[in-house]
Amino acid sequence: MIKVVYDIKVYREALKDIIKADDVVVELGCHVGNSTKILSELAPEGKIFALDNSPESVESMGKLCNEYKNVEFKKADVRLHETLEYVIKKIKTCDVLSVDLGGGYHPDTTFKVFFIWSSSLKPRDTIIRNRGLLDFIHSSKTEEMIKSEHGWLESSGKDGVPPRLKEFTLWSSKIK
Repeated sequence: MIKVVYDIKVYREALKDIIKADDVVVELGCHVGNSTKILSELAPEGKIFALDNSPESVESMGKLCNEYKNVEFKKADVRLHETLEYVIKKIKTCDVLSVDLGGGYHPDTTFKVFFIWSSSLKPRDTIIRNRGLLDFIHSSKTEEMIKSEHGWLESSGKDGVPPRLKEFTLWSSKIK
C-alpha cells in the first residue's frame, strides 16, 4: 500500500495503521525526530533507520537514539546514490518506507526519491507526506488503471538498485 498525505496530524495518525511491532522502517526526512519517536514506539521490536541532511537533526536525533535503542540515525542526503547504498548494506529488509521531505515542497524530488528508494527496498507499505503530490493525485483524472498492491510501484520496480542518478545534480547545485 502507498499512502500519500499532507497534514502532519493525518500522517502521524496513519502511522498507527501501518506500523507493526517488529517492522523495519526507513524514514527519509526525520528532521528533529518527532515522527521518529512515534515510529520507535509503534515498532518496539523492530528497527527505525532515520535519515536527514539538516544540521538541526544531529543533536536531537542523537538524544533520541540514546533514548530509543531501536532507532539509528544517519545525517545524509537521501538524493545521493551513496546514501541508498549505505542503507541497503545496513538493513536486510524494509517493511515500511516513510518519505517526508519538507511536507509541501518539491513534489518532483519527493517522487523521484520515493520511486528510487521504494524500487530498491521494495517495502510492504510506503507513506509519503507531500502537499504537491496529494494535490496532483486529487486533481488528475484517467480511465487507465495501473495499480500496485505493495509499497512500491510494481509496474516499474523490478530493476533493483538503479545506477547513479546524474539528473539529481541538474536539480540542485547543492548536490556534488
